Amino acid sequence: MTINNNLLQRLSTQQEQLNRSERKVVQVIVADPQSATRMSIAALAELAQVSEPTVNRMCRSFGLKGYPDFKLELAQSMARGTPYVSQSVNQNDTATQYTDKIFTSTMASLDAARQQVDSKAIERAVDYLSQAQQICFYGMGASGAVAQDALHKFFRFNIPVVAHNDSLMMRMMAAACKRGDVLVLLSFTGRTKEMVEVARIGRAAGAVVIAITAVGSPLAQEASLVLSVEAPEDTDVYMPMQSRMIQLTLIDVLATGVILRRGEDFHGHLKTIKQSLTGTRLAIVEEQQ
Repeated sequence: MTINNNLLQRLSTQQEQLNRSERKVVQVIVADPQSATRMSIAALAELAQVSEPTVNRMCRSFGLKGYPDFKLELAQSMARGTPYVSQSVNQNDTATQYTDKIFTSTMASLDAARQQVDSKAIERAVDYLSQAQQICFYGMGASGAVAQDALHKFFRFNIPVVAHNDSLMMRMMAAACKRGDVLVLLSFTGRTKEMVEVARIGRAAGAVVIAITAVGSPLAQEASLVLSVEAPEDTDVYMPMQSRMIQLTLIDVLATGVILRRGEDFHGHLKTIKQSLTGTRLAIVEEQQ
C-alpha cells in the first residue's frame, strides 16, 4: 500500500468528478475528517444518507481497495509526522491529540491488515506449527520483542520452542535445524541482511521457514510460506508502532490456531499452566464498610 498524503486535499478538490451519492459521502468526511477516521462504514453511510456499497465505490474512485484502506490513508493525510517518532503525530500535539492519533492509526492499520490476511496461508502455517518437532522464533530490533512474545505463547503447547534476536545465535541454530523444524522469521521490511541469510541457511538445513514480513521482500522470496505485514509505516524514519501491533496480532492468531487444532483434550494442560500461577497472586481484600 502506498501512502497518499494529499488524500484530504483530493477529497476537497475532486469531489465534483463524483456522482451525487458519492459526493454526499465526501462532504461528510471533509466536514469532520478526524471523526471520519473513527467511523464504521455503516455509521458513515447512515450519516451521508447513502448505502454502504456507495461508500466503497467512493473509496475506489480515489484508487483505494475499500473503506479500511481509505480510513488509513485519511488518517495519514492529516499528519505531517515527527521524524524518528511517528508519522501520525506533530511536534506540537497535546496529550489528547497524540493519544487519539496513535490509537486511531493503530486501529485503522489493524483493520486494514484484517481485511488483507490470507486465511489459507494461516491454515498452512498452523499445519506446520502443529506438526513441528521444534519451533524457533527469530526477530531483530522491534521484531525481536515480538519473537519473545511468541515464545511466551508457544511454550505452552508441548513443542520445544526458542526465541532469539542475536544474529550469530540465529545462524548457528538455523544451521543445526533438521527436517520437521519450523523457523518463524519476523521482519517488517524483509530487507535485514541477517534475517534473509538465516532463512536461506534454515531452508538448506531442511527446516520450514515461515516469514511474517512484506510481500515481495528479499526475506519473502527465501521463505517457504509468507504471512504478509502491510502497514503505511516507514520504519527507516519512524519508531515501529503499527507494524509491531500487526505482528503481535498475527502471533496471537497462529497461537489460537494451534490450540484449536489440538482439541478440547489439550485444555487440561493449559489449565494446569494457568493454575501454577495461583500462588503468585495477592488476594483481593474487600474494604470493610
